[in-house]
Amino acid sequence: MKIAFHGAARTVTGSKHLITLDNGTQVLLDCGLFQGMGHVTEKLNEYFGFDAKKVTHVVLSHAHIDHCGLLPRLVAQGFEGNIFCTSATIDLARILLMDSAHIQEQDAEYSNRHRRDAEEVEQPLYTEQDVVKTLGLCKIVAYNELFEIEPAIHLQFTDAGHILGSTAVHLTIKELEKSTRLTFSGDVGRYGDLLLKSPQTFSQADYIVLESTYGDSLHKDLEPIENQLFQMVQHTCVDKRGKLIIPAFSVGRTQELLYALNALELKGKLPDVRYYVDSPLSSKATEVLKNHPEVYNNGVKETLKQDHDVFSFKGLEFIESVEQSKALNNDPRPCVVISASGMADAGRVKHHIKNNINNKKNTILLVGYCSPESLGGELMAGKKVVDIFHKDYAVEAEVQSIKSMSAHGDYEDLLQFLSCQDPKKVKQLFLVHGDYDVQQHFAKTLNNHGFNDVQIPEYHQEFELP
Repeated sequence: MKIAFHGAARTVTGSKHLITLDNGTQVLLDCGLFQGMGHVTEKLNEYFGFDAKKVTHVVLSHAHIDHCGLLPRLVAQGFEGNIFCTSATIDLARILLMDSAHIQEQDAEYSNRHRRDAEEVEQPLYTEQDVVKTLGLCKIVAYNELFEIEPAIHLQFTDAGHILGSTAVHLTIKELEKSTRLTFSGDVGRYGDLLLKSPQTFSQADYIVLESTYGDSLHKDLEPIENQLFQMVQHTCVDKRGKLIIPAFSVGRTQELLYALNALELKGKLPDVRYYVDSPLSSKATEVLKNHPEVYNNGVKETLKQDHDVFSFKGLEFIESVEQSKALNNDPRPCVVISASGMADAGRVKHHIKNNINNKKNTILLVGYCSPESLGGELMAGKKVVDIFHKDYAVEAEVQSIKSMSAHGDYEDLLQFLSCQDPKKVKQLFLVHGDYDVQQHFAKTLNNHGFNDVQIPEYHQEFELP
């Protein structure tokens, strides 16, 4: 048996890990889109590094685009097997992939309109029709169910606590008389998350593929998130009479922000200003989360006893149309704008930053991971001049961050996730989904905790699993 790493290898995006059995059966763990990788992003997304037609099964850990965003391209290139995931993951993937396909088709159309050479026609990575076909291949597997993919391969999902429907993937594979257990963490969530249950424990594994986004970081903040949000809104919108612009991922982060702001209202502390969620995708994702209350932790369940909608409060408006979005930039009144994307590298929030970055009254609040190459990463690094839509802008607005608002666990969370394992019984542990310098640091931490063979795969590198 072999495993090859065709994405999220020494980087944080494009998750794709291919297991090949001795009989030729291939199981693909995730099929994610590369994002925020600069000028090489397009080429990375065009080339899998393997033949889509030869993939037998796909197991999807969760619905974030960097984990599921290339599934329609896999299908378009000939994959005909099943895609195994949770019910909530299908619900989220449906809206995320349709949105992604729309963007792919729009970008290709725009490029072709402005292309000098009429003979070179750009094709989208995939279309909405490809998404429909992809969703038709999805098969629901419940949490903790021991599911037979085929006689030699059994699958079990445990809750990873990352986003709605997210899982850690556990495969038991039998070849000849040998049984091998491999665990893929997907993305590991926080213990004590604002909304979701904590990651579950799992049975002993022989091999572990582990995400490492925050392998050298702690998310500890001195104050609860809602207190920090209160201070940001008060400082920017009330004291400075400016706009608070918050880049936030449509799934997970936006709902956490709304829940924290709603908590302020329940306590009578919410500043009386306008609040906007400017992302149709975020609106849809919020509705999906409302339809899956089974994922809520006990704290949210208690809040629901006094408030039937924990994601809504006085002054909140969801923006749908482009015209409404543009109008926000012409409105001088103080407000809070929560908008996608989370790294500020695309979407409506990029326009909001462009229109508000040159005013000292305004604040840009970063609330999650931003790759160094992204606009959010440059702002977080303290750059004084940034490129937005191929034009330089001086950073006059205040830039702040809330480091604890991450759907990814920090290194203490990752170690707690592994605490159910006997390190001596883990033959190899592979670190994925992290920047290389972070992974090198985390590998040493894991060595100190008894995991002797920690590998950091290169892009397309393949390993024998003896």
